[in-house]
Amino acid sequence: MTFAFVPRWRKNNIACALLVLAAASVSLLCAPSVSAHEIRPAVVNVVFDDSGRYSIDLGVNVEAMLAGVSPKHRDTNESPNANRYSELRALPPEQLRPRVEAFAPELLKGIRLDFDGRPATPRFASADIPAVGDLALSRLSHLRLEGEVPAGSETFRWSYAAEFGASALRFKRPEDSQLHAVLLKEGEVSDAYPLHGAIVAKTRLEVAWQYLTLGFTHIVPKGLDHILFVLGLFLLSARLKPLLVQVTSFTVAHSITLGLTIYGVVSLSPKIVEPLIAVSIVYVAVENLFTSRLHAWRPVVVFFFGLLHGMGFAGVLQEVGLPRSEFLTGLITFNVGVEFGQLAVISAAFLVVGAWRRNRAWYHGRIVVPCSLAIAATGLYWTVERTIFQ
Repeated sequence: MTFAFVPRWRKNNIACALLVLAAASVSLLCAPSVSAHEIRPAVVNVVFDDSGRYSIDLGVNVEAMLAGVSPKHRDTNESPNANRYSELRALPPEQLRPRVEAFAPELLKGIRLDFDGRPATPRFASADIPAVGDLALSRLSHLRLEGEVPAGSETFRWSYAAEFGASALRFKRPEDSQLHAVLLKEGEVSDAYPLHGAIVAKTRLEVAWQYLTLGFTHIVPKGLDHILFVLGLFLLSARLKPLLVQVTSFTVAHSITLGLTIYGVVSLSPKIVEPLIAVSIVYVAVENLFTSRLHAWRPVVVFFFGLLHGMGFAGVLQEVGLPRSEFLTGLITFNVGVEFGQLAVISAAFLVVGAWRRNRAWYHGRIVVPCSLAIAATGLYWTVERTIFQ
């Protein structure tokens, strides 16, 4: 009988509290598996020297390879071999290295290096495996391969087995002052590149499409931290104007640091950037709990956090590289792809919440509060994780 006299708003708050606890629990359980086990392309650095030899530095997640985690999974924890992957992640270098060396013949079978159309098998030379760090973050090992270029060869091709995933091929010939870079999908064979002389570059349209796609997929589905930040901006108010002001501020900011970081003007360690990106998620989510309108300071704070996110976006481009002949095209279209990814997140949020629901009186209590608390809980977890374990 007593509960019957509790005001409606308090009943709603009780329901919200239960929903928040459930959502926060789920987010905390899922956060380390979704955000930290992203399967990224192998980074392949091929260097040819004047003596007719070549060396290959393969930057790869060897644990995922050894565990047989398919690149079709967005995340290693989606694989049925996730437990095996986690076990390998916990092994120190001296225990993991013999397993990598034993796997080397299978690795070499999955690598196709052709000279003038004739296959050549490199030799496995060594494995540089970092010490065990944060078990929630993938460990990037460097496998070194080497071999001789057949006498009289004029061109070479590279491909990486589809079951190993995508690869970012970066190569340098004796006459080159900079690396040439190209991103290859799972199982895709590269063009035939000359070992000497001019290289026929991809068309501007091909480069644009490649980096547009790369930018989009960096947000959807791979960038959960960026997705949560954008959702935090979306949740602030039921009106469209606050969203547009925030998104514009965020876009301008991350575009600035993305360009400056790629050009080498600005440089900040990921050990600083990544925890602060997590802090940005916590901030926008927590502020949503206390206000439903846009205050003057919010776009300024969003702009600051946008500068940090831009450095985060630049990380993937620094790994993959940009084509020398179409550097600006790749940079701009990658940024456009990021914007399309953010718009996709906002559009999906509108479809789920619905513009008509955002105008209801209960929108803040039933939608903003529980969702923001769940986002804040996830961001807080990442803040602690990225600060302590990096």
